[in-house]
Amino acid sequence: MLSIALPKGSLEEQTLQLFREADLSVKRTDRDYNPIIEDERIGKVKILRPQEIPVYVEKGYFDMGISGLDWVKETGAGVFEVANLSYSKTGEGNVRIVVAVHRDEPFEDVREIRPGSKVTTEYPNLTQKFFRELGIPIQLFHSYGASEAKVPDLMDVVVDLTETGTTLRRNGLKIIGQIMESHTVLIANRRSYDEPDKRRHMEEIATLLLGVIEGRQNVLLSMNVPSASLERVIAILPAMKKPTVSRLHGIDYFSIQTVVKKGEVNWLIPGLKDAGAEDILEIPISKIIK
Repeated sequence: MLSIALPKGSLEEQTLQLFREADLSVKRTDRDYNPIIEDERIGKVKILRPQEIPVYVEKGYFDMGISGLDWVKETGAGVFEVANLSYSKTGEGNVRIVVAVHRDEPFEDVREIRPGSKVTTEYPNLTQKFFRELGIPIQLFHSYGASEAKVPDLMDVVVDLTETGTTLRRNGLKIIGQIMESHTVLIANRRSYDEPDKRRHMEEIATLLLGVIEGRQNVLLSMNVPSASLERVIAILPAMKKPTVSRLHGIDYFSIQTVVKKGEVNWLIPGLKDAGAEDILEIPISKIIK
């Protein structure tokens, strides 16, 4: 059985929702530090700070964990990346570790930062390495949150994690450089991953989680089409491979089913209707396993 560490804080809500949609619900209360997942492949679950998880997984306290790639890189943990889960605290997509200064600073490029500038960040190792490679000496101050609020009164520069940059801009800052892109990762202890039974269970869990993420990005379209309109509809209809087409009993109609990207469906449906499709249904997908 696997032991797994899940992140608390900003990634917690999205992680618990992902596991719930994968039918791996994490059952816990506000004071329960030992939640359970009722799946015979998972024996122990802990919810911990994502900053700690890569190191604990590397040391073998857990077989698997979920954290950000940023914390894997910051800690230097030697773990195996089982899957890129590609979600953030607000939903799908990657985040960035960026360099920002006050908007009144007269420069727009990180290479123009003055030597000796005071830099605050929750990522001291990545930040130190970044500025060392640029050849810019800095004064580094480890931040424990709200880093953007410290510029310009206390600090000259902030290195912070952002999705859209909105919070930084709202605090009067501008982004002038980027250290890395990050995403949520499912990681494994290397020794655990080398055990055939544990590896199989890890890959099965990864398949379920990735199936949910893929399902969220797609919908199932079902429609009825008269024979005279069939080719026009097929011509504009995307599919993962090919649409499923079957004849309806007793009338000169066909039923068509296909999977399409969720972001395209609102543009596609009017075109399908104009091409002759009728009774169009848009159906959510819980999982897609490729």
